[in-house]
Amino acid sequence: MTDFTTPLKLNAIRDGDRMSLQATDDERGAIADRLRLTSLDRLEADVVLRKDGDTVEAEGRVRAKVEQACIATGEPVPASIDEPIALRFVPEPKSGNPDEEIELGEDELDTIFHDGQQIALGDALADTLSLALDPYPRSPDADEALRAAGVISEEEAGPFGGLAALKEKMEKGGN
Repeated sequence: MTDFTTPLKLNAIRDGDRMSLQATDDERGAIADRLRLTSLDRLEADVVLRKDGDTVEAEGRVRAKVEQACIATGEPVPASIDEPIALRFVPEPKSGNPDEEIELGEDELDTIFHDGQQIALGDALADTLSLALDPYPRSPDADEALRAAGVISEEEAGPFGGLAALKEKMEKGGN
C-alpha cells in the first residue's frame, strides 16, 4: 500500500504498474478539512498506470466512506463513494506566456499537468472524491427543517405550484 501524499517520481513509474493507495489518518483528516466533510473514515484507490514517454494514464477506482453535513439541519449524512477513475498526467506546456489560456478537448477533461519530474496521483484522487460527493446532502429531517425555515419545495416554486397558490387565493375570495 502507498499513501496518498507521496508524489510518484516519473522515472520510477513503469508501464502496467498496479498500485493500491490508502490514505493515512492524517491524510484523511486533511482531506476531510479541505472538502468540509464531517468525517472521512476510509479513502483508498486501486489503479493501473500506463506510461508513454512523459504521459502517464491512471485507470481504476477510488472508494471512500464519508459523512457530510446536511444542508438544512447540519446532521451527518453518511455516504459510500465508489467511482471509476481515468486520469491523464501530461507535462506542463512550455508556452511563452504563463497566463495564456490552454484549450482542452472533450477527451482531455481529466488531464492533469505535471512538472516533468513527478505526478501527484493522491491529489488527483482526492479531487475525484470531491467531484463524486453530493453537493447538497440531505438528512431524513431536511424537508421538515426547510419547511420550518419558510423554504418552499420545488413543486411549490414551479409554475404549477404558483397556479395552485393562485387558485387557492381565488377560492378564498382574495385578490
